[in-house]
Amino acid sequence: MAFTCRSATPADVETLNRLVIEAFEPITYYKRLDERFGPLNGVPWRERWRDRLAKIFAEQECLVGEDDGVIVAFACGAYDKKPATAFVDVLAVAPGRQRRGYGRAMLREAMAYFERRGAKYLRLDCLVGNDRANELYRAAGFEEIDREIHWFIQLDRGDSVK
Repeated sequence: MAFTCRSATPADVETLNRLVIEAFEPITYYKRLDERFGPLNGVPWRERWRDRLAKIFAEQECLVGEDDGVIVAFACGAYDKKPATAFVDVLAVAPGRQRRGYGRAMLREAMAYFERRGAKYLRLDCLVGNDRANELYRAAGFEEIDREIHWFIQLDRGDSVK
């Protein structure tokens, strides 16, 4: 593995869109929402992910992991200087490249990147059911602080809060 990391460029955006959406397809609750409620307001989950990624590319710091010049991983996040805390929003590895150490390498690069920026702490969120990612974070020394439940309701069904 000749893994290298660099900042993402506008030329990477389409490749990164595909990589992230394919990587998250098995675990994203966006897809589960569509399975339960249909595309939200006619917008399918992949399009909602693309919209989320467009906002990420515009507002966050994005890193690309490459192996011999091929994009295999992605991480993005933001740094809040006052509490010296960085947040890793998305960490993804191309589906055909998973279980080869790229996630660990990308996480290590993201941690080092934000530490160079001045971060003393780093946080991230992960769905409880994403066992592989949770194993990675635990092995990297992260501590579980809390859990979150994603609740959802369709408002135009005629029901009201009882």
